[in-house]
Amino acid sequence: MGPHGNRRAPVHAAIDFGMAELRPDPARPRGWTVLVDDVPQSYVDLADPEYMHFPYAQELGRVVRLSRARRVLHLGGGGLTIPRLIAHLRPGTEQLVVDRDAALLTLVERFLPFDDSIRVEIEDARAAVEKAEQYDLIVVDVFVGAAMPASVSSTGFAGAARRALRPDGLLVANLTDVPPLAHTRIQMATIRTAFDDPMLLGPSAVLRGRRAGNVILLAGNVPMIKLGKHERMIRTAELAEFIGGAKPRLDEPA
Repeated sequence: MGPHGNRRAPVHAAIDFGMAELRPDPARPRGWTVLVDDVPQSYVDLADPEYMHFPYAQELGRVVRLSRARRVLHLGGGGLTIPRLIAHLRPGTEQLVVDRDAALLTLVERFLPFDDSIRVEIEDARAAVEKAEQYDLIVVDVFVGAAMPASVSSTGFAGAARRALRPDGLLVANLTDVPPLAHTRIQMATIRTAFDDPMLLGPSAVLRGRRAGNVILLAGNVPMIKLGKHERMIRTAELAEFIGGAKPRLDEPA
């Protein structure tokens, strides 16, 4: 019997934090989009873990390919696109995926099964990073709808992530924003409280504030990345100019 992912009818299910849909891609026989409350969260091709459908996933995939990480923490699960890629590229890599939505992960595991080497835990992302330690790579892809929650976008989170990484470790975060990129400017001011020389990678049009989209935050031991024709990287003095007067986001009072 083939895996559940061969079923081509859409799958709808109530999850712990909304309504999920697994939507088959008519263009790819084993491709699926994972949506929560009608917002696309991730894309999975069960036949080709290296296929990254969304542009932000392509950026994350490029960074992962350049990283030599053997111990990886993923904050945010979705369809486990990046964990699947790492398991395919570097079998034996120790990976932990943390997500607060148990029902979503159960749904994904049932219909879009993933490698047994990928461990999943049901926990709040902030709580998980506070107790984590000695990771080579931390991938942050945590959203409530289309917004990143404050718990993983504050100075407290930045400090916890720095402590959870090895000295030569790398933090990678998916950010989404609209012009004039106010959220991204605050995020870069925030991450600079814990990391030296963080960077932004993304489409030139997005980073120049011409359209909405996703960009990738990089901090720590950032690998050399060859930019494409329509890509841009912001760092050092240019980053300070980009941040301008934006202030770091502090943790909310307990």
